[in-house]
Amino acid sequence: MLATRRFLPAALRLRRAAWQRPAIRSLATLAEESSFKIPLIDFSKFLEAGSKAEKRNTADEIVSGFRNVGFIYLDKHGIPESVVQKAFAQSAEFFRLPAEVKSKLEWEDPRSNRGYVKIGRERVTQSADANEIAQLRAKAPDFKESMEIGRDWDKTWKNRWPEEKLVPQFKPTMLSFFQTCHELHVLVMRAIALGLDLEENFFDDQINEQFHNLRLLSYPSIRTNLLRQEGQARAGAHSDYGTLTLLFQDSVGGLEVQNPHTKTFQPGTPIPGTIVVNAGDLLARWSNDILRSTLHRVVAPPVEKLSETEGITPARQSIAFFCNPNGGAKISCLPTCLGVNGENKYPPVTTEDYIVGRLSVTYT
Repeated sequence: MLATRRFLPAALRLRRAAWQRPAIRSLATLAEESSFKIPLIDFSKFLEAGSKAEKRNTADEIVSGFRNVGFIYLDKHGIPESVVQKAFAQSAEFFRLPAEVKSKLEWEDPRSNRGYVKIGRERVTQSADANEIAQLRAKAPDFKESMEIGRDWDKTWKNRWPEEKLVPQFKPTMLSFFQTCHELHVLVMRAIALGLDLEENFFDDQINEQFHNLRLLSYPSIRTNLLRQEGQARAGAHSDYGTLTLLFQDSVGGLEVQNPHTKTFQPGTPIPGTIVVNAGDLLARWSNDILRSTLHRVVAPPVEKLSETEGITPARQSIAFFCNPNGGAKISCLPTCLGVNGENKYPPVTTEDYIVGRLSVTYT
């Protein structure tokens, strides 16, 4: 075999090498794609741990997931399924209200980040250029509507609630769900602290003001060919702004997560009973990019066929709880995350300045 290869004509050897090189790259790409999987974490092992060492085992799994992928599936997290389903039912009831009723509650100010956002008003993207985002919005707006809810005791910014008679129990249901999500956020941040070699309660007094955002999301059904136009998606590729996002999905699907190595998007397929949790920009900054804020998007899931050439993408619901540090918290590199020579990739920034800045260019 070696002798045969030695006496191959030069041109043939070059062609043969050219055939082989793409195959090698392809195998490497396949290996990177197969290793890029959102890990499933049994959080009950942390909640029921009898020792710090047992907690640390789960904490390491969580930090590893955020380090390698930026996303985890959180299983056995302690939030009853009945609580989640009640929130979904109330959300669906709200979005069934007439457009003229919802428009009276419209989102008005990035400092508030509260109220109803109609289809096409938001265009999530990684760009920070207002003109570029305006062009993207005009060409391919995000095909979704949302309702944004913040902490209800804020003296400056008020939530915008529908009348009780229109959606009975909507306000108490959402406020209770907000609190439930905050409490889970605290526990996950304690796990992250342990996984980063910090004291377990390191983040407690930096997230206790509940400077969070509960987002109810409705993706109406749409003809699939409209979602396949250039740049169009139900929600464009973006990273989230805060520390963590708790995402509650229905069974329709559509979430995709970008593999940072291959730049391909892979499905974040719904797993019943789990919460998809991803790290956001401020957690990435806090950790000096040890924890990854990964690009993701929402695209068309499998379609219902209308004809040989056309289909319809079914309606989808989700609820996202965007977890943030306190508004005035100074986000600078954690002491255990500095580079080998003390490098810090990012200048300090406050939570409010960063998030308001990002929201200001995302909405019209």
